[in-house]
Order: sequence, then structure tokens, then C-alpha cells
Amino acid sequence: MASTVDSPAGTRVEQLDVVIVGAGISGVGAACYLASRLPQKSFAILEERECSGGTWDLFRYPGIRSDSDLHTYAYAFKPWLRDEAIADGPAILAYLREAARENGVDEHIRYRQRVLSASWSSENARWTVNVQPADGEAFIVQCSWLFIAAGYFRYDQGYLPHFEGLEQFAGPVVHPQHWPEDLDYAGRRVVIIGSGATAVTLLPAMAERAAHVTMLQRSPSYIISLPRHDPIAGLLARVLPARRAYELTRRKNVWLQRNLYRLSRSRPGLVRRLLRRGVERRLPPDFDVDTHFTPTYDPWDQRLCAVPDGDMFAAISEGRASVVTDHISRFTETGILLESGNELPADIVVTATGLDLQALGGIDVDVDGVPVDLADSLVYKSAMLSDVPNLAFVFGYTNSSWTLKVDLVCDYVCRVIAFMDERRYDACVPTNGDPQMQTRPFLDFSAGYVQRALDRFPRQGTGPWEVLMSYRDDVRRLRDGAVDDGVLRFSRAAVPADTVLAGDPS
Repeated sequence: MASTVDSPAGTRVEQLDVVIVGAGISGVGAACYLASRLPQKSFAILEERECSGGTWDLFRYPGIRSDSDLHTYAYAFKPWLRDEAIADGPAILAYLREAARENGVDEHIRYRQRVLSASWSSENARWTVNVQPADGEAFIVQCSWLFIAAGYFRYDQGYLPHFEGLEQFAGPVVHPQHWPEDLDYAGRRVVIIGSGATAVTLLPAMAERAAHVTMLQRSPSYIISLPRHDPIAGLLARVLPARRAYELTRRKNVWLQRNLYRLSRSRPGLVRRLLRRGVERRLPPDFDVDTHFTPTYDPWDQRLCAVPDGDMFAAISEGRASVVTDHISRFTETGILLESGNELPADIVVTATGLDLQALGGIDVDVDGVPVDLADSLVYKSAMLSDVPNLAFVFGYTNSSWTLKVDLVCDYVCRVIAFMDERRYDACVPTNGDPQMQTRPFLDFSAGYVQRALDRFPRQGTGPWEVLMSYRDDVRRLRDGAVDDGVLRFSRAAVPADTVLAGDPS
């Protein structure tokens, strides 16, 4: 049970079984699994922001939506019942918060609580978590397990490269991560810098009101048009109970995602041609598809961008939007001068230039006083870190829906905790018995935002140390595999938690 006391130094100390960091799609999912599978455990979700939702509350730019179908992006335990397979941000946010309410975990969320650091003590098998509220004195939470579900990018800033002469531009320059509520772009010329998921979402949404929207890209991305409404899901929903229809649609979409990815890796030329034809069919005959929509890399070297019902292509075909592939020379007072010598006039510039990634929510972690260097750590089963006890985290798939991994990792962590309780273990730590094992970066993904940050992330190896990007293989490893696999080392505390001096964080 949870308890709160004051330490001899006067610092408030709270005792919990589990601390979850972050109240987004991963944190709420973790809490729902914990409440369902291990209802006897006390826990809290510490959220730095003033409300839940993570990405789906933070990003408020026009058109914000998923780039995955909601039958796989939604939780396994809560069917997605809306008609749209590709849904907008407010609908996803409402779904997430409904899941929290239905599972009684919303009352466990503590807002405006920033986790600064976490220190593991092997002597009593407890984490000491240092928390700084936005409007109060710092305090300590001690817990048996720390689950970091804080996402993979910094909430306080996005990535913005250096642009020569940016300060000379007379209009507003907006990053999608910090969208002004009062930005009026009706009847104005907008230039969006970028070619990723955010850019292809913004273009059709802003083109509905702007005078014209131009997407300025250095190089193109692969773009696939997906139906906003899944006809098979609609048919199943009419003839089957809601949960069964959801389960079958989810299986169907997982199968499609897996096989599209496998085909992309085995026959990239074929998939490249298929994607190109899909773009050609939706654009005017004289459109330069090779320049603007044919990347130099293979499909799934970077994530495919999805557009519902080809809305981006419709905006271009109707003349409300355009794509320019060029490099920026410098900004001018009235627009952007390109290296080709052309100038793009603009009243507003949107810098959809990416995210600034960080691992473990930027939290400083140490084990028995020794700081954990993530660059020297290995990832165990995509859920834990080598030589770091009782700590779990979530990083979703790059080639499929993020939440598929959330479900599996959360279920796995609950299995581990239940296993430890049954055998009265206090700690478990993944231990690599092969110091000669070859390692490689955490992600095999060429996207710029990933490459810029790989040195801040742990590495992967082979066997249980490999970061799998296959849901089916992860099901075998995380859901169906044995907890006691010979790699996790289990132990009991030298000083049991119930004999530790109440309120003493040491």
C-alpha cells in the first residue's frame, strides 16, 4: 500500500510499488495493465504536463491525426469503435482518456510532476525517485519498479536546423510542436518546410483556408494513400459483436503491415513501383512524380507517410497546394530564396523539421551511485536495460503501430512482477553473459531525427538483446516466452523493504 512520511531531513517521502513516468498512450496503457493484472499494487503516474494525452494533447496543429490505423494503434483491451480507421487527434485523445477513466487509472495521475532522477539501491531493492512539482517543494517517491513511459522526444522543444537569414523574415515562423492557438492563416501564403508525416498532414488541412500552401522539401518521402474508413472493419462491425469484429480487424491489419514491410525489404524495387503508381493515379498527368515523390532510398528505410483518402494529392490536383523539391539558400523578408535561384513567397513559414529525441524521458538514472551510461547499455527484449534492475520502458515499432508494442511490453512487465511475487524475489536484472557479442545501434532506421540521436540511446545485440520490429516475433518473446529465461537474474534484498527505516531514502 502507498504511504507518505517525512524523512529526517524534512523531505516528503512516499512509498509505492510502481511509479509510471508519463500519462500518454504508453503510460496510460501501462497503468491499465497494472490495474487489471496486479490490482493489489500501489502506483502513481507522474506527468510533467498539466494534462494527460502525451502527443495527442501536445500537438495541436491543423489536421493532427494518426498515421497508423486505429484498429492497431488502439489498445488490445479496448476496442476502437468509431467509424474512422485513420482518426484525428481529438478523437484519439478522447479514446485515451476514456480508457483511463474506465480502468480507474485517471485518479492515479499526478500532473505537473517532473521526475528529475532515479537511483537504485541494491541493498533494499528500491528506486528512489526525485520529483519536482511545478508549484511546490521537491519530494521523493520510493518504489520497487520504475516504468518510464515518457515517449521518445523532448516535449519542450522540437528540432530546428540553422536557416540563414531566418531573423529577416517578416512573418511568423511556427514549429508544429508549439502551434499558436491564435495563428490566422486564412487567405495567406504558407510554406511548410519538411516532407514527413507532419508536413503531409498539415498541407491538406491548411490548404482548406490558406491562399496557397507549398511543401518545401530537400528530398521526397514515400507516401501511401489509405482509406479513412476500413470497409472490411465496417462489414465485420455490422455482423459480429464489437469486440470480436475489432479483434479480427486488428489481426487483419497486423498481417497487412507485416507483409507490406517484408515485401518492402525483400523486393524493394517492386514496392517502389507500386507506391509510385499509387501516387501517379492521384495526380495530374503532367505532374513530375520522379522529382517530388520518388525517394532515393528504399521503402521502409524510413517510415512510410500515410494520407487518408489521398487528401494531400487532392489539394495538389485542385491547385490549392504544391510541392517544391529544392534546398534553402536563405530566408528573405518576404519568403525563402532557394539554391536554384527561385524564391518562394510566404506570409507564414511552418518548420515541420522534426523532433529532438531523448531516451528515458531525459531522466538521470544510477545504480548504487554509479550513473547509467545509456550508450554503454544493451536493450533487453525491447523492454529493459542491461545491468539496470526493475526498470522498464516502451519504444514502439517504426514499421507498425506504436501501441502494438505498448500492449506487449506492459503485459510482459506484469508477468515479470507476478513471477517475482510468487517466488518472493525483490529484484531482477538483465545480464549479458557474452562480453564479445557484436552490437549495433538501437534502431536500424535512416530518418534524420533518428540518426541525430542514436548516440543518446542504448544499443542492441543478438538473441534477447535484439530490438525486434516484428509484432509476431515479439508476441512469441514477450507474451508467450518464459520469464525465467536464464538472462534475467533474480535476487532478494539484503534489507527487506518492510525493515527499512520509514522515510529514510538511503
